Amino acid sequence: MSGAKIVIQTLADNGLDTCFSTTYTTDKHLDVAFSKSSKFRTVVTLFEGVATGAADGYARMAEKPAVVLSHNGFGLR
Repeated sequence: MSGAKIVIQTLADNGLDTCFSTTYTTDKHLDVAFSKSSKFRTVVTLFEGVATGAADGYARMAEKPAVVLSHNGFGLR
């Protein structure tokens, strides 16, 4: 089982079912795994600010957590 599938299985086992993400960037393996999973609904957004805002709103309305798949570019933080 791949690392991406292990992450998805662990999240699903803990009751999470929705992922807000940007698409096909440095984390494309996770993005593809989320989109192919029957356990998750994937909501693709244009950038991280939208993904985090949408996940926050979803979590507040659904009263359960959501997943945000975000990425970092190259460089130091």
